[in-house]
Amino acid sequence: MSGSPEHAVETEARLWIGTPYLHQASCRGAGADCLGLVRGVWRGLYGVEPEASGPYTADWSEPRGEERLWQAALRHMVPAVSAGPRSGELLLFRMRRGAVAKHLGIASRGGRCVIHAYARHGVVESTLCPSWRGRIAARFTFPQRSP
Repeated sequence: MSGSPEHAVETEARLWIGTPYLHQASCRGAGADCLGLVRGVWRGLYGVEPEASGPYTADWSEPRGEERLWQAALRHMVPAVSAGPRSGELLLFRMRRGAVAKHLGIASRGGRCVIHAYARHGVVESTLCPSWRGRIAARFTFPQRSP
């Protein structure tokens, strides 16, 4: 990763803006979901993904209440220690109170925005408004180099 890690992550994520939403996809310009965006950014930074994600459904991990994304992030990333979201951090969101955290995004513009992919919108940059901030379950930083 050249330059500051945060800048490299945000720069790579910006390349994906405008990619259409496609469940389970991770191909810049062709299709991605939120996990596919993060997988693609990781590949852009390190060359290969740290593990295969395998197939998943829209309600994955909910029936058993498993925090699969959180567990995967803990295996490959570093829990964030800053007071609030900072550019380049991976943000893990709960879409409903009490639900498993199953949406991902990358903080941008100094933590004021998030780059993420979701149905009917594709990969976009959204303001990290109070409703989005309130959904953040965890934050992680990308490792300094490929694990």
